[in-house]
Amino acid sequence: MARDDNNSIDELRREKVNNFHMNIDSDDLAVGDRYRELENLDVEASQSISSYSDDDVREQMRRDSRSHLKAKNREKKREQKYIDRKNTRRFRLIWWGCVVLAGIALGLFALVGVSDMLAMNRTAQNTVTVKIPENPTLDQVSAALKKKGVINEEGFFSLYATFTKSTEFSQGKYKIATNMDYEAIINYLQSMSNRTDTVKITITEGMNVLEIAKALKEKKILANTDRFLELCNSDYFDEDYSFIRNIKNPDKRYYKLEGYLFPDTYECYINERPELTITRMLNDYELRIYSDQNVDGYSKAVNVKKLVKSSKYSMNQILTIASIIQAEAANTEDMYYISSILRNRIENGAEYGVARLGLDSTKYYPYRSAKTVPDELKKTFKSTYNTYKFNGLPPGPICNPGMQAILAAINPNDTDYLYFCHAKDGTPYYASTLYEHEYNLSLI
Repeated sequence: MARDDNNSIDELRREKVNNFHMNIDSDDLAVGDRYRELENLDVEASQSISSYSDDDVREQMRRDSRSHLKAKNREKKREQKYIDRKNTRRFRLIWWGCVVLAGIALGLFALVGVSDMLAMNRTAQNTVTVKIPENPTLDQVSAALKKKGVINEEGFFSLYATFTKSTEFSQGKYKIATNMDYEAIINYLQSMSNRTDTVKITITEGMNVLEIAKALKEKKILANTDRFLELCNSDYFDEDYSFIRNIKNPDKRYYKLEGYLFPDTYECYINERPELTITRMLNDYELRIYSDQNVDGYSKAVNVKKLVKSSKYSMNQILTIASIIQAEAANTEDMYYISSILRNRIENGAEYGVARLGLDSTKYYPYRSAKTVPDELKKTFKSTYNTYKFNGLPPGPICNPGMQAILAAINPNDTDYLYFCHAKDGTPYYASTLYEHEYNLSLI
């Protein structure tokens, strides 16, 4: 019974197996065949890929790398453009903000400045003294005006002066009103006649260039004398004054302007430019020589230029004779006698054994005497004006003569004197011969 049961079970198993094979249709078989074909293709593809060379693989990698880099760069550019646009918008906002603020500030500056320029906010009139320093800058001038209340806006005044090309100012003290507009202030300061720091100086007849320079320095009119002396031996004034331009021998003179710095009383400014000081003196000379003048001892006005024209001497020769007369004469009357003696020696001296003028006043020119020669020159100095060593007149005047000496040089007394000397008290002695002259010398 048991065996029959086991046989029945085996038969059932075989029947299920058979039924399983019988249920697989043709489509399922086709799928299996297709699967096998694909497996074969994969094998072939794998074999094909493996057949590529290593160079081909690297080239492909490079292409892929470049493509990736380009894509990355494009992305960076897009990001940078975005950042740039954002920064540009921000910059524009800031820029316009600054423009607006600057416009407001400029407007306020202009409003306040124009008001000050027109003196609209400076109605109260006071007079103050403003001191402008030597060789002032525009900023220094503005600061000085602001300090004294003449202006309120230094910066705007400097801007106005620069714009109007009015930046040149001279040192000095000025009394100026506080309610003047900028244009009036500038005109006032640029007129030297408005300076109050003036000093008077008298240049006496017979002072030479070196003595005049010293006197000007002592009065503080000149800070130093170097420039003054340089100008006195230059062509600086030739263009403005024909009588300076017509000097024939400037290279032989110690100082070209010697004789033309007319003795007079002048009102000058403290520490003024030497050009201005000399111009004053040359203008005075021109006035005195070229126009009619009232002179003590003359019944009517005299015109020196006309008188010189009628003589046989040039203006330079007359001035040279006059300078010697001024240096040698004891008084006005003596001048006309000495003029006569000089004329006689110049015109007839050789005939009487006195070809040279032999004048003490010429020995050390441009210095007054041996004592005034600088120590470093005392042993070697020899004046080219020394009339003891050279015939005729010296190359130019030895000092600056006054009107009486000039007129005496033009109109000498009519005498035959060839010699003169003076006692210690100034008493003059004249002689026609050497014997008479030696006798006169024994008297003094």
